[in-house]
Amino acid sequence: MFEIWGYDGRMVYENIIEATEEFDAKYCIGMGGHGSVYKAKLRSGEIVAVKKLNEAPDVEMASRKAFEREIHALMETRHRNIVKLYGFCSSSRHSFLVYEFLESGSLQDILKSEQRITMFDWSKRLNVVKGVAYALCYMHCECSPPIVHRDISSKNILLDEEFEAHVSDFGTAKVLQPCSSNWTSFAGTFGYAAPELAYTMEVNEKCDVYSFGMVTLEVIMGRHPGNLISSLASTSPSSQRHSTDSWPLKEVLDQRIPYPKGYVLGEVAVVIKMALSCLSPKPEHRPSMQQVSRAISAHSPIMLTASEDIKLEELVDPTCFTY
Repeated sequence: MFEIWGYDGRMVYENIIEATEEFDAKYCIGMGGHGSVYKAKLRSGEIVAVKKLNEAPDVEMASRKAFEREIHALMETRHRNIVKLYGFCSSSRHSFLVYEFLESGSLQDILKSEQRITMFDWSKRLNVVKGVAYALCYMHCECSPPIVHRDISSKNILLDEEFEAHVSDFGTAKVLQPCSSNWTSFAGTFGYAAPELAYTMEVNEKCDVYSFGMVTLEVIMGRHPGNLISSLASTSPSSQRHSTDSWPLKEVLDQRIPYPKGYVLGEVAVVIKMALSCLSPKPEHRPSMQQVSRAISAHSPIMLTASEDIKLEELVDPTCFTY
Protein backbone atom coordinates (compact mmCIF):
# COMPACT_ATOMS: atom_id res chain seq x y z
CA MET A 1 0.00 0.00 0.00
CA PHE A 2 1.08 3.55 -0.64
CA GLU A 3 0.47 6.25 1.91
CA ILE A 4 -2.05 8.84 0.73
CA TRP A 5 -2.35 12.32 2.29
CA GLY A 6 -0.26 10.98 5.17
CA TYR A 7 -2.88 8.35 6.00
CA ASP A 8 -2.38 4.63 6.10
CA GLY A 9 -2.93 3.20 2.63
CA ARG A 10 -5.09 0.33 3.86
CA MET A 11 -7.54 2.72 5.52
CA VAL A 12 -7.90 4.82 2.37
CA TYR A 13 -8.29 1.69 0.28
CA GLU A 14 -11.14 0.40 2.42
CA ASN A 15 -12.73 3.86 2.50
CA ILE A 16 -12.82 4.03 -1.30
CA ILE A 17 -14.22 0.51 -1.60
CA GLU A 18 -16.98 1.55 0.79
CA ALA A 19 -17.66 4.89 -0.93
CA THR A 20 -18.07 3.28 -4.37
CA GLU A 21 -19.83 0.15 -3.07
CA GLU A 22 -16.93 -1.83 -4.53
CA PHE A 23 -16.99 0.09 -7.81
CA ASP A 24 -20.69 -0.10 -8.55
CA ALA A 25 -21.57 1.17 -12.04
CA LYS A 26 -23.75 3.97 -10.62
CA TYR A 27 -20.60 5.76 -9.41
CA CYS A 28 -18.82 5.47 -12.79
CA ILE A 29 -18.28 8.85 -14.47
CA GLY A 30 -15.99 7.82 -17.34
CA MET A 31 -14.30 4.96 -19.12
CA GLY A 32 -10.99 4.67 -20.94
CA GLY A 33 -8.64 2.16 -22.46
CA HIS A 34 -6.82 1.56 -19.20
CA GLY A 35 -9.65 1.69 -16.70
CA SER A 36 -12.85 3.30 -15.47
CA VAL A 37 -13.19 6.47 -13.37
CA TYR A 38 -15.48 6.65 -10.35
CA LYS A 39 -16.67 9.49 -8.16
CA ALA A 40 -16.11 8.72 -4.48
CA LYS A 41 -17.19 10.72 -1.45
CA LEU A 42 -14.94 9.78 1.45
CA ARG A 43 -15.88 9.71 5.13
CA SER A 44 -14.11 13.04 5.54
CA GLY A 45 -16.56 14.57 3.06
CA GLU A 46 -13.87 15.06 0.43
CA ILE A 47 -14.79 14.01 -3.11
CA VAL A 48 -12.12 12.31 -5.22
CA ALA A 49 -11.89 10.75 -8.66
CA VAL A 50 -10.79 7.13 -8.56
CA LYS A 51 -9.44 5.45 -11.67
CA LYS A 52 -9.75 1.70 -11.29
CA LEU A 53 -7.17 0.07 -13.52
CA ASN A 54 -8.19 -2.80 -15.76
CA GLU A 55 -7.31 -6.18 -14.36
CA ALA A 56 -4.03 -7.49 -15.78
CA PRO A 57 -1.95 -10.63 -15.34
CA ASP A 58 0.74 -10.53 -12.69
CA VAL A 59 3.82 -8.69 -13.87
CA GLU A 60 7.42 -9.33 -13.02
CA MET A 61 8.64 -7.75 -9.80
CA ALA A 62 11.10 -5.54 -11.71
CA SER A 63 8.26 -4.10 -13.81
CA ARG A 64 6.13 -3.52 -10.73
CA LYS A 65 8.96 -1.67 -8.99
CA ALA A 66 9.51 0.47 -12.08
CA PHE A 67 5.81 1.37 -12.12
CA GLU A 68 5.91 2.24 -8.43
CA ARG A 69 8.86 4.57 -9.04
CA GLU A 70 6.89 6.32 -11.77
CA ILE A 71 3.85 6.77 -9.51
CA HIS A 72 6.06 8.30 -6.82
CA ALA A 73 7.56 10.68 -9.39
CA LEU A 74 4.10 11.76 -10.56
CA MET A 75 3.01 12.40 -7.00
CA GLU A 76 5.78 14.98 -6.76
CA THR A 77 4.38 17.09 -9.63
CA ARG A 78 2.91 20.39 -8.48
CA HIS A 79 1.40 22.63 -11.13
CA ARG A 80 -1.87 24.55 -11.33
CA ASN A 81 -2.69 22.94 -14.68
CA ILE A 82 -2.07 19.35 -13.60
CA VAL A 83 -4.69 17.35 -11.72
CA LYS A 84 -3.36 16.39 -8.32
CA LEU A 85 -2.53 12.70 -8.03
CA TYR A 86 -3.05 11.85 -4.38
CA GLY A 87 -1.81 8.31 -4.53
CA PHE A 88 -2.09 4.75 -5.72
CA CYS A 89 -3.68 1.80 -3.93
CA SER A 90 -3.16 -1.82 -4.80
CA SER A 91 -4.29 -5.18 -3.54
CA SER A 92 -4.91 -8.62 -4.96
CA ARG A 93 -8.50 -7.49 -5.71
CA HIS A 94 -8.17 -3.96 -7.09
CA SER A 95 -5.61 -1.40 -8.20
CA PHE A 96 -6.54 2.24 -8.62
CA LEU A 97 -5.24 5.79 -8.85
CA VAL A 98 -6.72 8.54 -6.67
CA TYR A 99 -7.03 12.06 -8.14
CA GLU A 100 -8.63 15.34 -7.19
CA PHE A 101 -12.19 15.64 -8.52
CA LEU A 102 -13.14 18.46 -10.92
CA GLU A 103 -16.87 19.08 -11.19
CA SER A 104 -16.98 20.52 -14.73
CA GLY A 105 -15.81 17.32 -16.37
CA SER A 106 -13.69 16.90 -19.46
CA LEU A 107 -12.95 19.15 -22.39
CA GLN A 108 -14.48 16.48 -24.61
CA ASP A 109 -17.76 16.67 -22.68
CA ILE A 110 -18.00 20.44 -23.07
CA LEU A 111 -17.20 20.40 -26.79
CA LYS A 112 -19.98 17.86 -27.35
CA SER A 113 -22.56 19.70 -25.24
CA GLU A 114 -24.77 22.04 -27.24
CA GLN A 115 -26.05 23.53 -23.97
CA ARG A 116 -22.64 24.31 -22.46
CA ILE A 117 -20.72 25.24 -25.61
CA THR A 118 -22.09 28.78 -25.76
CA MET A 119 -20.33 29.55 -22.47
CA PHE A 120 -17.03 28.26 -23.87
CA ASP A 121 -16.03 31.48 -25.65
CA TRP A 122 -12.75 32.25 -27.40
CA SER A 123 -10.99 33.74 -24.38
CA LYS A 124 -11.80 30.61 -22.35
CA ARG A 125 -10.64 28.36 -25.18
CA LEU A 126 -7.36 30.23 -25.54
CA ASN A 127 -6.85 29.95 -21.79
CA VAL A 128 -7.42 26.18 -21.96
CA VAL A 129 -4.83 25.84 -24.73
CA LYS A 130 -2.31 27.87 -22.74
CA GLY A 131 -2.97 25.86 -19.59
CA VAL A 132 -2.30 22.56 -21.35
CA ALA A 133 0.87 24.00 -22.91
CA TYR A 134 2.13 25.21 -19.53
CA ALA A 135 1.45 21.82 -17.93
CA LEU A 136 3.33 19.91 -20.64
CA CYS A 137 6.21 22.40 -20.57
CA TYR A 138 6.48 21.84 -16.82
CA MET A 139 6.46 18.06 -17.23
CA HIS A 140 9.04 18.05 -20.02
CA CYS A 141 11.37 20.79 -18.80
CA GLU A 142 11.02 21.22 -15.05
CA CYS A 143 10.51 17.67 -13.81
CA SER A 144 13.62 15.61 -13.20
CA PRO A 145 13.60 13.18 -14.88
CA PRO A 146 11.19 14.51 -17.53
CA ILE A 147 7.68 13.07 -17.69
CA VAL A 148 5.91 12.25 -20.96
CA HIS A 149 2.15 11.94 -20.57
CA ARG A 150 1.60 9.72 -23.66
CA ASP A 151 -2.18 10.15 -23.72
CA ILE A 152 -3.03 13.83 -24.21
CA SER A 153 -6.58 14.02 -25.59
CA SER A 154 -9.72 16.04 -24.97
CA LYS A 155 -11.06 13.38 -22.61
CA ASN A 156 -7.96 13.73 -20.43
CA ILE A 157 -8.18 17.51 -20.06
CA LEU A 158 -10.45 18.37 -17.12
CA LEU A 159 -11.90 21.80 -16.47
CA ASP A 160 -12.77 23.51 -13.22
CA GLU A 161 -15.63 25.97 -12.69
CA GLU A 162 -13.54 28.80 -14.19
CA PHE A 163 -12.73 26.72 -17.29
CA GLU A 164 -9.11 26.39 -16.16
CA ALA A 165 -7.48 23.35 -17.79
CA HIS A 166 -6.05 20.47 -15.76
CA VAL A 167 -4.15 17.67 -17.47
CA SER A 168 -5.29 14.36 -16.00
CA ASP A 169 -4.92 10.58 -16.28
CA PHE A 170 -1.26 9.80 -15.74
CA GLY A 171 -1.84 6.05 -15.64
CA THR A 172 0.24 5.58 -18.79
CA ALA A 173 2.83 8.31 -18.21
CA LYS A 174 6.46 7.52 -18.90
CA VAL A 175 9.20 8.86 -16.68
CA LEU A 176 12.12 9.24 -19.07
CA GLN A 177 15.31 7.70 -17.78
CA PRO A 178 18.52 7.98 -19.84
CA CYS A 179 18.61 5.47 -22.69
CA SER A 180 15.19 4.05 -21.81
CA SER A 181 12.67 5.77 -24.07
CA ASN A 182 11.41 2.61 -25.80
CA TRP A 183 8.24 0.80 -24.80
CA THR A 184 6.96 -2.52 -26.07
CA SER A 185 3.26 -1.68 -26.36
CA PHE A 186 1.11 1.16 -27.66
CA ALA A 187 -0.29 3.60 -25.11
CA GLY A 188 -2.46 6.52 -26.05
CA THR A 189 -5.68 7.42 -27.83
CA PHE A 190 -6.05 6.80 -31.54
CA GLY A 191 -6.66 10.05 -33.36
CA TYR A 192 -4.32 11.92 -31.02
CA ALA A 193 -1.21 9.72 -30.95
CA ALA A 194 1.85 10.73 -32.95
CA PRO A 195 2.14 8.91 -36.31
CA GLU A 196 5.59 7.48 -35.59
CA LEU A 197 4.04 5.28 -32.91
CA ALA A 198 2.45 3.25 -35.70
CA TYR A 199 5.84 1.81 -36.63
CA THR A 200 8.01 2.40 -33.58
CA MET A 201 7.38 2.35 -29.86
CA GLU A 202 9.93 5.06 -29.10
CA VAL A 203 8.42 7.45 -26.58
CA ASN A 204 9.73 10.98 -26.10
CA GLU A 205 8.47 14.51 -25.49
CA LYS A 206 7.62 15.08 -29.17
CA CYS A 207 4.81 12.51 -28.86
CA ASP A 208 3.06 14.84 -26.42
CA VAL A 209 3.73 17.81 -28.72
CA TYR A 210 1.82 16.12 -31.54
CA SER A 211 -1.10 15.26 -29.28
CA PHE A 212 -1.14 18.85 -28.01
CA GLY A 213 -1.48 20.06 -31.60
CA MET A 214 -4.48 17.80 -32.15
CA VAL A 215 -6.20 18.89 -28.94
CA THR A 216 -5.56 22.57 -29.71
CA LEU A 217 -7.20 22.33 -33.12
CA GLU A 218 -10.10 20.43 -31.56
CA VAL A 219 -10.60 23.28 -29.08
CA ILE A 220 -10.55 25.88 -31.88
CA MET A 221 -12.68 23.91 -34.36
CA GLY A 222 -15.09 22.45 -31.81
CA ARG A 223 -14.59 19.00 -33.28
CA HIS A 224 -11.80 16.51 -33.86
CA PRO A 225 -9.56 17.86 -36.66
CA GLY A 226 -8.91 14.48 -38.28
CA ASN A 227 -10.43 15.35 -41.66
CA LEU A 228 -8.53 18.63 -41.85
CA ILE A 229 -5.20 16.99 -41.01
CA SER A 230 -5.80 14.17 -43.50
CA SER A 231 -6.50 16.72 -46.23
CA LEU A 232 -3.34 18.67 -45.44
CA ALA A 233 -1.22 15.52 -45.26
CA SER A 234 -2.44 14.30 -48.66
CA THR A 235 -1.50 17.56 -50.36
CA SER A 236 1.93 18.11 -51.90
CA PRO A 237 3.83 21.32 -51.06
CA SER A 238 3.42 22.61 -54.62
CA SER A 239 -0.36 22.33 -54.46
CA GLN A 240 -0.74 23.28 -50.78
CA ARG A 241 -1.74 26.86 -51.59
CA HIS A 242 -4.37 25.80 -54.11
CA SER A 243 -5.88 23.17 -51.79
CA THR A 244 -6.37 25.56 -48.88
CA ASP A 245 -7.57 28.60 -50.84
CA SER A 246 -11.13 27.40 -50.31
CA TRP A 247 -10.73 27.24 -46.52
CA PRO A 248 -11.44 30.65 -45.03
CA LEU A 249 -10.61 30.64 -41.35
CA LYS A 250 -14.19 31.59 -40.60
CA GLU A 251 -15.31 28.18 -41.89
CA VAL A 252 -12.67 26.27 -39.94
CA LEU A 253 -13.47 27.79 -36.54
CA ASP A 254 -16.27 26.51 -34.32
CA GLN A 255 -19.36 28.26 -35.69
CA ARG A 256 -21.48 27.61 -32.62
CA ILE A 257 -20.05 30.76 -31.02
CA PRO A 258 -19.55 34.25 -32.57
CA TYR A 259 -16.52 34.72 -34.81
CA PRO A 260 -13.58 36.27 -32.91
CA LYS A 261 -12.74 39.92 -33.56
CA GLY A 262 -9.62 42.07 -33.44
CA TYR A 263 -7.15 41.15 -30.74
CA VAL A 264 -8.82 37.81 -29.98
CA LEU A 265 -8.82 36.85 -33.67
CA GLY A 266 -5.09 37.53 -33.76
CA GLU A 267 -4.50 35.26 -30.77
CA VAL A 268 -6.61 32.51 -32.32
CA ALA A 269 -4.55 32.74 -35.52
CA VAL A 270 -1.28 32.50 -33.58
CA VAL A 271 -2.54 29.44 -31.71
CA ILE A 272 -3.65 27.72 -34.93
CA LYS A 273 -0.31 28.40 -36.58
CA MET A 274 1.52 26.91 -33.60
CA ALA A 275 -0.81 23.89 -33.45
CA LEU A 276 -0.16 23.10 -37.10
CA SER A 277 3.60 23.22 -36.53
CA CYS A 278 3.15 20.65 -33.75
CA LEU A 279 1.60 18.21 -36.22
CA SER A 280 4.61 17.64 -38.46
CA PRO A 281 4.98 13.92 -39.25
CA LYS A 282 8.69 14.29 -38.46
CA PRO A 283 9.23 14.58 -34.68
CA GLU A 284 12.42 16.60 -35.15
CA HIS A 285 10.44 19.29 -37.00
CA ARG A 286 8.01 19.82 -34.15
CA PRO A 287 8.72 22.58 -31.64
CA SER A 288 9.35 21.80 -27.99
CA MET A 289 6.61 22.57 -25.47
CA GLN A 290 8.85 25.32 -24.12
CA GLN A 291 8.87 26.96 -27.55
CA VAL A 292 5.11 26.48 -27.82
CA SER A 293 4.47 28.06 -24.42
CA ARG A 294 6.57 31.08 -25.28
CA ALA A 295 4.96 31.53 -28.70
CA ILE A 296 1.35 31.44 -27.53
CA SER A 297 2.12 33.67 -24.56
CA ALA A 298 3.87 36.35 -26.64
CA HIS A 299 1.95 39.06 -28.48
CA SER A 300 2.49 39.26 -32.24
CA PRO A 301 1.71 42.72 -33.68
CA ILE A 302 1.38 41.30 -37.18
CA MET A 303 -1.11 38.62 -36.25
CA LEU A 304 -3.04 40.92 -33.93
CA THR A 305 -4.00 43.10 -36.92
CA ALA A 306 -5.39 40.09 -38.77
CA SER A 307 -8.62 40.74 -40.63
CA GLU A 308 -11.68 38.53 -40.97
CA ASP A 309 -10.69 37.21 -44.39
CA ILE A 310 -7.73 35.14 -43.13
CA LYS A 311 -7.19 31.97 -45.16
CA LEU A 312 -5.91 28.80 -43.57
CA GLU A 313 -3.10 28.77 -46.14
CA GLU A 314 -1.60 31.83 -44.43
CA LEU A 315 -1.04 29.80 -41.26
CA VAL A 316 0.27 26.56 -42.78
CA ASP A 317 3.98 25.95 -43.31
CA PRO A 318 4.17 24.28 -46.78
CA THR A 319 6.68 21.72 -45.46
CA CYS A 320 4.74 20.98 -42.28
CA PHE A 321 2.88 17.94 -43.57
CA THR A 322 5.51 16.42 -45.88
CA TYR A 323 7.62 13.38 -45.10
